[in-house]
Amino acid sequence: MRRRELVFFLCGAVAAARTLRAQQKGMSVIGYLQSAAAGPSAPYLAELRRGLNEAGYVEGQNLTIEYRWAEGDYERLPALASDLVRRGVDVIATGGGPPAALAAKAATSTIPIVFVVGTDPIELGLVASLARPGGDLTGVSMLMTELNPKRLELLSELVPLVRVIGLLVNPEYSGTPEMVREVQKAARAKELQLDIAKARTEGEIDAAFATFLQLRVGGLVVGNDTFLYNQREQVVALASRDAIPAIYGWREFVSVGGLMSYGASIASAYRQAGAYVGRILAGAKPADLPVQQPTKFELVINLKTAKALGLSIPPLLARADEVIE
Repeated sequence: MRRRELVFFLCGAVAAARTLRAQQKGMSVIGYLQSAAAGPSAPYLAELRRGLNEAGYVEGQNLTIEYRWAEGDYERLPALASDLVRRGVDVIATGGGPPAALAAKAATSTIPIVFVVGTDPIELGLVASLARPGGDLTGVSMLMTELNPKRLELLSELVPLVRVIGLLVNPEYSGTPEMVREVQKAARAKELQLDIAKARTEGEIDAAFATFLQLRVGGLVVGNDTFLYNQREQVVALASRDAIPAIYGWREFVSVGGLMSYGASIASAYRQAGAYVGRILAGAKPADLPVQQPTKFELVINLKTAKALGLSIPPLLARADEVIE
């Protein structure tokens, strides 16, 4: 056996033994499968734990969590999901969008799964319906993809004279085709030219912005996926460098200097997911738990960035849920 294979085998054996000991002590064991890396998604993990705590489950007391991080490499997800199944966890919670949820679904037909996704879980094949999911999956859908036409509308309101808009997406994200269709439809309705650039690496993000400059893009909609979220500082820096007004799906982009964002609260979604995991550990069946959807959407504006771009935004300011000075 090769050294690398031996190390992997021994690590797996240690993890399996730890899971077994926890279960023998009467502790529940859940798996947490995340498309992103631990650092960038730490705030959402904290909210997942918060939801679990509110349901009566506290890590280290009556709960053990097995963590698996894909660190933005979606190809790792199937193996990570299968590893959690081999551990015999009680529930799998997934984060970072559809890739993790789909990997978990493919890995097991018996372990309950609670997902957090930003697109339609029915179209993804995760559930039969929102009200009655059926099967072993349920969770939270944040309607991130469906909100992109609204983001385009807000961007057009901010830069009404701009006729050429860019759309930055990750081609490896399963929600991208729907996202592109929705934004194209909205752009046609407004008689806007839409130029689409695809990026799955840091270098491709740089190349995308070079293309946007050549095409004289006057506004930008940034797609929603874990990779682009992890690269938010790079994306925001390039948009600032090239003076392109951009709108994002997450407030975290605005926190690092992005112009504005519109979307559901990701933190709230993970808290809801944690509560669902707790209910399933207590005996509820995923098939009986409706897929939850956000009830509030937040418009966040970075006033400093707007001023740097020479933009006047009084009408939008009146509707903003949060203004970052």
